[in-house]
Amino acid sequence: MRQKLARVLGGVAITALVFSGAACKADSGSDAGGDKAACDLKIGFFGPLTGDAAGLGIHMRNGTKLAIDQYNKDNADCKVNLAEYDSQGDPAKAPALAQQAVGDTKVVGIIGPAFSGESEVADPIFDEAGLPIITPSATRPSLSTKNWKIFHRGVGNDTSQGPAAGRYIKNVLKAEKVYVVDDQSAYGAGLVDEVKKVIGTVAGEDKIQVKQTNFSAVVTKIQSSGANVLFFGGYYTEAGLLLKQLKGAGWKGTMVAGDGVNDANFIKVAGEQVAEGTILTCPCAPATAAKGSFVTDYKAAFDNAEPGTYADVSYDITKIFLEGIKSGKSSRADLLQFVNGYNKAGGATGVTYKFEANGELDPAQVLVWAFKVNAGKVVPDIEIPKA
Repeated sequence: MRQKLARVLGGVAITALVFSGAACKADSGSDAGGDKAACDLKIGFFGPLTGDAAGLGIHMRNGTKLAIDQYNKDNADCKVNLAEYDSQGDPAKAPALAQQAVGDTKVVGIIGPAFSGESEVADPIFDEAGLPIITPSATRPSLSTKNWKIFHRGVGNDTSQGPAAGRYIKNVLKAEKVYVVDDQSAYGAGLVDEVKKVIGTVAGEDKIQVKQTNFSAVVTKIQSSGANVLFFGGYYTEAGLLLKQLKGAGWKGTMVAGDGVNDANFIKVAGEQVAEGTILTCPCAPATAAKGSFVTDYKAAFDNAEPGTYADVSYDITKIFLEGIKSGKSSRADLLQFVNGYNKAGGATGVTYKFEANGELDPAQVLVWAFKVNAGKVVPDIEIPKA
């Protein structure tokens, strides 16, 4: 009787294994990891998909989506899903979204948060949950000083971008008087601080607010200062409106701004003629000149749209998570360990993604480009030489 029962139970067990294998040929692994891919896990994208800064976030999300879609095409029996957390770039919305992400046990990695302000309030929540993140674009230097074990940055921070922008202003534009304005965000204020360290004494400085639309007082101050260059720390909507009002008042100078303005939507806000000649920096190479088939694949996937700022970075860092999942890293802890030890070149950017203990990208891999608005497009100008 026992032998017969054992044979029956053995048959049930074998049948269960067969159906389990049919459902997902690659098992979900264990906390210790393994050599098989995990199934039905999620990678989250955290950033603005609606609102004034959506132009930046959508390109990053698209890079992540492209990487996941390509992975799923090659692993149709063991897919990874994309979870979207639309922060609208608003730090006030970030904590609830972060809690939502950590509460979903299938989410094992986050691309983002996209902006520094939202990172400051969301990253502690991710850290407590042990949910690894790689941001493609949050550049405030202090983010890597908080002892967050989950933090990784896929680009250089503002201690690379700010000084590079300052060197461009001094050495290329040879500006005699520079006025600086920031939007009081964690990103904008920090970037202006780094620029000022290089250019020294400024002709004047002022602050605006996110979502401000009337800049008449600031315009008057800039004109009165005699500045021929304005450096703006903030995002493209306020930058476009400010420049439009400045040029409308007769100012003949050049605006220089950081990666938060480096988006085609800046031209739409300011107007093509007004935006002409504006210089925009980024701790990234031109996404439109990315390596391999990235540009062709991106345009095919997204209605022939050109890849925007950080689309290629998001693509490459998403593939880091996907590579870990493919190798059987199915828990947050295992995937975090995998990212910490990563050391390979990205297929789109060509950057070797190797992270220091504080999550910063290996300094040897950091570069900063200047872009210029020309004939209605943001086009590459030069890679700014290191000091």
